[in-house]
Amino acid sequence: MPISGLSLVLLAACCHATWNLFVKRINGGAELIWLFSTISSLLYLPLLLWVVIAERPEFGPLQIGFTLGSALIHLGYFLMLQTGYRKGDLSLVYPVARATGPLLSSSFAVLVLGEVMTPPMAVGAAIIVFGVLMLSGGIKAGARRPSSSLAFGLSTGVLIGSYTVWDAYAVSILLVPPLILDYATNISRAVLLAPIAHRRRALVRQHWRDHRAGVLAIAILSPLAYILVLYAMTFTPVAYVAPTRELSVVLSVLAGSILLGEGRLKWRLAWGLVIVCGTAILALSGG
Repeated sequence: MPISGLSLVLLAACCHATWNLFVKRINGGAELIWLFSTISSLLYLPLLLWVVIAERPEFGPLQIGFTLGSALIHLGYFLMLQTGYRKGDLSLVYPVARATGPLLSSSFAVLVLGEVMTPPMAVGAAIIVFGVLMLSGGIKAGARRPSSSLAFGLSTGVLIGSYTVWDAYAVSILLVPPLILDYATNISRAVLLAPIAHRRRALVRQHWRDHRAGVLAIAILSPLAYILVLYAMTFTPVAYVAPTRELSVVLSVLAGSILLGEGRLKWRLAWGLVIVCGTAILALSGG
């Protein structure tokens, strides 16, 4: 794996873990997502205009179609995940989604983008996926509605794999600037959640009053985390990037144990080490 690509993904994982920590601390719902998505759209607008003016990207029907398609797939992912959390069991939906997402991303990359999966890459990716599954809680036999929970988890994983490969094609083959691709997703999310935010406007004001610094951190770091991943995918195969992104899960759960007192630190450290070993195998398996 190219060292520059690994560096971008590691930086993205740190950004992802940090904004997720703020989300946990604020403990908001859809109204919080609308708030930071809207603020992100405003903060990144000057950068968007600069990219359009400086890079003058070619935007034909195909580029426009893929940008809109990316926004729709990301929205589908968000809706599927939220529905799964409401109608299924979080202890099943989350680990299944996190484990199947990178697995399917790598598989789709081989099938759709023609990437090559070597045996060391497959071993490294498999170790990461299994480690993430266990770190996220594993499959629990006593979960409520296990069949529907598994269905939602798998469906969410399919959407993760789909948008990863779709976006990789958009930024690496169609040369859509990563910032533009991510910006379209932010705008779409803000528009979709506007009615909910209006109904919960008192909560929106409360989040902004009590957690302004945290909301601003999320608004900056949430898009940045995925923009860095998108830039990495412009020159690094998805089969490397997708599993390595899961290091953000390690950082998130360790931060939860250490900073938020969620417990199980030894368990999380052990499986975090497994994921790091898998990442090392993956990183050393190619150029």
